[in-house]
Amino acid sequence: MPRLLHYSDIENVYDDPARVARLAGRIRELDGEDALVCGSGDNTSPGVLPLVDRGRQALDFFDAVGTDVSTFGNHDFDYGPAAARSLVADAPQTWVSANVRDEDGGRFAADHVTPYAVLEADGDSVGFFGVTDPATPSLNPMAADLAFADPYEAAERAVAAIRDEGADYVVALSHLGGGDDELARRVDVDVVLGGHVHSERRERVAGTLLLRPGVNGHAVYEVELGDDGAEATRRETAGAAPVAAVESRLRGRIEAAGLNEVVATVETPIERSDQAVHRGECRVGNFVADAYRWASGADVGLQNSGGIRDGPAISGEVTLKDCISLIPFEEPLVTVELTGRELTRVFSECSSATVDFGEPDWWHGHVSGASFVLDEETAAVLEARVGGEPVDPDATYTVATSDYVLHSDHEFPTIEESHRVGEGDILHDVLAEYARECGVSPEVEGRMRRVRGAPADDD
Repeated sequence: MPRLLHYSDIENVYDDPARVARLAGRIRELDGEDALVCGSGDNTSPGVLPLVDRGRQALDFFDAVGTDVSTFGNHDFDYGPAAARSLVADAPQTWVSANVRDEDGGRFAADHVTPYAVLEADGDSVGFFGVTDPATPSLNPMAADLAFADPYEAAERAVAAIRDEGADYVVALSHLGGGDDELARRVDVDVVLGGHVHSERRERVAGTLLLRPGVNGHAVYEVELGDDGAEATRRETAGAAPVAAVESRLRGRIEAAGLNEVVATVETPIERSDQAVHRGECRVGNFVADAYRWASGADVGLQNSGGIRDGPAISGEVTLKDCISLIPFEEPLVTVELTGRELTRVFSECSSATVDFGEPDWWHGHVSGASFVLDEETAAVLEARVGGEPVDPDATYTVATSDYVLHSDHEFPTIEESHRVGEGDILHDVLAEYARECGVSPEVEGRMRRVRGAPADDD
C-alpha cells in the first residue's frame, strides 16, 4: 500500500539550518519506493532567509527531500506572482492547484501547475489536487492581483476528474485551515493533508482523516493508504540525522546576507511561540507594539498576532536577523487616525476576530500605550484607556500598525485605507532601531484582559 509523507507551513525553519537539515533527514529516513512526499503550502516563506532569497532557498530543501507534489499557501506569494512562477518553474515537484487563478483569470502558472495529478506508488495510483484559502488576496497584499475560485466547487471538479481516471486513492492538499471540515463533507477523498492553521491536528470528519503537522517542521505525518481507510503516524523531526549538504548551503546563504549585527541584549529569554503570541498579552507582543509607538509618536501601537512569527526564544545577543525573523515582511509602519469609538472596536477585534487560520480562543492583537478589559463571552469592551485616561468616543487617536492591517479585512476590519495619515520605515528596521536605542526588556503589564461581566472596581 502507498505511503504519504506530509509536511506543511515550515516557514521560518529555513532560518535555523540545523533544523532544516533534521527535517530533511527525517523525511529521507521515512522515504522509499512506496512513498510520496507531499507539501500543503507555506513552505517557501516567510522568514529571514526567505526574505533575502525571495523564497528560492526552498529549492535546496525540495531537492534534498525529493518532494513529489505540492500546493500553495498564502505565504507562497509573499514576493509576488512573478517570483512564485519562477520558483515553481525551477522546483522538482509537481504543483497542483484547482482554485488559484492568474492575473488574467486563467490557471496560475499554467505551464507548471495543474489542477490535479495522478502519481504512482507501490503499484497503486494516487490522485492529488490542491486548494488554497480564497481569502489569500486579503491575507497577503502581494497576492492581490490573483483570484481564488471557490475551493469546494474546484475540489468537486478535481475529484470527479481523478475518479474518472480510475485512481485507487484521492488525496486533498489543502491550505484552507478551518475550511478542511467543509472540504471533507463536500468531496469523497481518502485524506485531507492540511495546513494554514499552525496547531497540529489528527481527527476524522465525515469519515475522512484530516491532518495538520503544525508549523516550522517540528513533525511530519506518515500516512498509510489502504482499503480500510487512511492511518497516520506523527513523526518528530528532533533527533533525526541531519542532511549536511542542506545545512551547509543554508548557512552559506545566511552568512552572505550579513545579518549578524548585534543591536541589543536580553537577560531573560523572550518566548515567541504561537502558543505565547495568541494567548493574550505577552512580552514579545509588547516589544513589537512599543517599538511601533516609539518610532511613530502615535498614541497607540498595534500589532496583529499572526504577524509575529513563531521561532526560538530571543535570548542573549539580539541580532538584526532576530528582528527580521519576528516580522519578516517588507512592509512599512503606518499611522492611522481613529475616533475613540473606532479604537474601542479595534480593542474588541483583538479578541473577537474570526479567521480560518486561527483557533476560537486566540487573541489577535497586541497594544502599546493603551489598556482594555473585554467581556469573556461577548468580547464587548468593558473598560478602555489610552495614556492612562478613559477613551473618549468622540476624540481622535493616532495608531501605529503594519500596512497589512489596512489591507486585510480579516483582522481589525475597522481599520481601513481611508484612515491612513502617515508612513514610516520597514517594520523589522523599526524593531532594530528601537532595540538599539531603548534596549529589549519588555514586561507583561496587564494591557489586555478578559473577564466575566463587569471588571472589579480598583478603588
